[in-house]
Amino acid sequence: MARPLRVEYPGALYHIMSRGNNFQSIFLDDEDRGIFLAWLANSVHNHNLLVHAYCLMGNHYHLLIETLDPNLSQIMRDLNSNYTQWFNAKYSRVGHLLQGRFKSFIIERETYLLKVASYIVLNPVRAGLVKSPQDYIWSSYVFTAGYADPPEWLCVDWILDFFGKTKKQAENEYQQFINEAARTQDPHEDVKHGSILGSQQFIDWIWLTQTNGSEDIKEFPREQRIVGRPSLEEIFVGQMTKQERDEAIKFARFRCGYLTTEIAKYVGLDRAVVGRISRGKYNKSP
Repeated sequence: MARPLRVEYPGALYHIMSRGNNFQSIFLDDEDRGIFLAWLANSVHNHNLLVHAYCLMGNHYHLLIETLDPNLSQIMRDLNSNYTQWFNAKYSRVGHLLQGRFKSFIIERETYLLKVASYIVLNPVRAGLVKSPQDYIWSSYVFTAGYADPPEWLCVDWILDFFGKTKKQAENEYQQFINEAARTQDPHEDVKHGSILGSQQFIDWIWLTQTNGSEDIKEFPREQRIVGRPSLEEIFVGQMTKQERDEAIKFARFRCGYLTTEIAKYVGLDRAVVGRISRGKYNKSP
């Protein structure tokens, strides 16, 4: 099974979700939850990580994190493996606790930060575990909303900065925001390319600056190697000379990952002709 492409860069913001193998519970009591948060705190200190929101459910967990270094895969490998080893030792079990690889969504902070933050802390309400998020002690809501003092490893100020000028005002406006967010749609319905929550400008930036070269790495699924690519209409815009058209064909084929048949159909050429053009030298330089 191909492993997912992880877009990693300094200052990247992610919504992380990891679920129990075969949907089994990964937290059986409060000690388990406390130990998981201790390992999360350890990751903050060891990996230059910021945690902005979290929620621990029965068979899965959610995190809203910011990586100050491009090290998401290392962070998650350490967090999940450390907790799994502890859990297996406690319950005298062996094997995988978590289901495959963790799921990650990369987030444009200007457009989706608050939407995702609210989605995470409202999980217990949507699941019918509590009527209000303040009644659930295993999420970051109680700390961000000012009902309890946050642990030193949890960063609540960044979210509160979007609200009132004083801390108390910000906490009150945050509480109101979460109450209203309970009636809004799941922001993940807007996910593009399987993992990106952001504007088209953000998607274009990811493609131009973060995934260049990934189109050649076959261990990633094809749809992830070409995340954010321009459309054929954008590539072949306007009148082109034959040389410009041929370069556009090679760009579409090798950098953007379009199939020969897709390109041939769009430009109105025989597939064999497009294939012959594609076999010409392609200059990857911008």
